[in-house]
Amino acid sequence: MSALDAAWAALAAHAAHAKKWSLRALFAEDPERFARCSLVFEDLVFDFSKQLVRTETLELLCALARAADLESWRARMFAGAHINSTEDRAALHVALRHRGPEPILCDGRDVMPEVRAELAKMRAFAEAVRSGAVRGARGHSFSDVVNIGIGGSDLGPQMVCRALAHLAPPDLRVHFVSNVDGAHLSPLLARLDPARTLFIVASKTFTTQETMQNAASARAWLTAALGEEAIAQHFVAVSTNAQAVRSFGIPPERSFGFWDWVGGRFSLWSAIGLPIALLLGFARFEELLEGAHSMDRHFATAPLARNLPVVHALLAVWNRDLLGFSTRAVLPYDQRLERLPAFLQQLEMESNGKRVRRDGQPVGRPTCPIVWGEVGTNGQHAFFQLLHQGTEIVPCEFIACVNPDHHLPGHHEKLLANLLAQTQALAFGRTEAEAREALAKAGVRGERLELLARHRTFPGNRPSSTILLDRLTPRALGRLIALFEHSVFVQGVLWEINSFDQWGVELGKELAARLLPALEGGREPQELDPSTRGLLRHIIERRAGIAAQR
Repeated sequence: MSALDAAWAALAAHAAHAKKWSLRALFAEDPERFARCSLVFEDLVFDFSKQLVRTETLELLCALARAADLESWRARMFAGAHINSTEDRAALHVALRHRGPEPILCDGRDVMPEVRAELAKMRAFAEAVRSGAVRGARGHSFSDVVNIGIGGSDLGPQMVCRALAHLAPPDLRVHFVSNVDGAHLSPLLARLDPARTLFIVASKTFTTQETMQNAASARAWLTAALGEEAIAQHFVAVSTNAQAVRSFGIPPERSFGFWDWVGGRFSLWSAIGLPIALLLGFARFEELLEGAHSMDRHFATAPLARNLPVVHALLAVWNRDLLGFSTRAVLPYDQRLERLPAFLQQLEMESNGKRVRRDGQPVGRPTCPIVWGEVGTNGQHAFFQLLHQGTEIVPCEFIACVNPDHHLPGHHEKLLANLLAQTQALAFGRTEAEAREALAKAGVRGERLELLARHRTFPGNRPSSTILLDRLTPRALGRLIALFEHSVFVQGVLWEINSFDQWGVELGKELAARLLPALEGGREPQELDPSTRGLLRHIIERRAGIAAQR
């Protein structure tokens, strides 16, 4: 038996006992449990005392990390090794936010001069747009920026822009269009003034179907109003395909690049973050980078048992593989973080939703849980019923800021009271005896008391973690995102999978390309299953019938 298999076996034996543990009992036997089961980095507090773990659990999980050679994999990532083995690339997003003078090597070459040059180009452009030095074809300053992208070219910058919108100026708006469904782009264009609109086309290859269709429609809308010559002044690109960008009509000085060692879902720190720099100003974009870099240094140097991304990942693996919980709810108690669950869905499920190891063999155990969530307190009035009394146990992650950035009295106290109450109710619940006693005090008697007591019993023992920040600043958000990024990497190492490819999205793209000609009036593909053929023909017939009626 290998050391890694032995570590998994030891954890499995331990989990057999853990499944009988009670959070009530764990807290009763250790009044200092919060202090022992929480970590602090700068102003970020990570409380995992309401997880079903003991000191021995963490020791066994750290032993698993060592058996998986985590420290070596971590060093290889920071050193620019080709840890993305199926694409033969580095995964070097940490270089994008590196703030020190040290070189970061990829294939023997220091990438930092190129990174700094691209950041300087972003700074110059963002400051020129914000100051009005860069204007549209009719001499107007820009009031609206439309980012056209999808996946990592959309979710990351969109999430950050929404989270930090309270720091944005009132005279500049940033919009995000990702869906190829025209219902996403069309109503937005109807509200915009072409003379004051700047488009960012964000696509690594400049061939992404959804992005390029939206870009073509935006281009047609703009040129209908301002003429072909306006493209160079109203469009910028973020891409690695310089030739395709030029063919679109965007000049080199309006094209921003990044590198093949930057994965899309890890790319908001690059020129993909241009919407962030435009909305918030480049100084605040740099604060975001600095926050992420501080978490990078912590991840690279802190001991495993005191390392926030490592412990976060170990708990995720414990819940998924050893306790058997198949989903995880991310619950930000901050309206500004409303897009964080969607961002984490891509970051985690596209990274670790894998069924084979790096060597191509089956993983042999569950990998990434289903990640979902919603902002509190909205979720309390939607799906929390299931969290508290449903038949599935869903580990939860609560995120909040200690201090608000608004001046409305009474709101933040109620928000935080709800967060604390939910973590308490999930962990400790209410026994049937406690429910019966409360009903008796309310004057309920007899058979009704017995019936209602069963309905008002909460089993508890449902694990959760809580992350608290002082305030939602660019630096704090950068730290938080980097924490999740590194946690995803650690989980991938433990499962022996490549967290940096995404072959699972390719088959659907290939099949869509085969079906598209038929929907555009061409021939039906020869090899189709009966279901898809039936659906395709129904769509074509119904569209033709509706067209004939017009």
